[in-house]
Amino acid sequence: MFTIEHTYDATVVTLVDEGAAPLQEDVIINGFDDCITVSQFDARTDQMVKVTLSLTQLRDLQAALNLPEGVYQLRKG
Repeated sequence: MFTIEHTYDATVVTLVDEGAAPLQEDVIINGFDDCITVSQFDARTDQMVKVTLSLTQLRDLQAALNLPEGVYQLRKG
């Protein structure tokens, strides 16, 4: 399950784990004009963990999900 919210400066997508236990904590994705942040609560450290991706990194991740093992470089074109 997931939710989508549009705020003044970001689009927020929350991914909720559904299925058999053990379940993972919600993943919160914030889309800004210049980057994407991915956050998830870490129960071991009792803190939110955040990763920031540039839009180029996000584009590369999207492409990587559909490619076989290897080294790639996307080119504008």
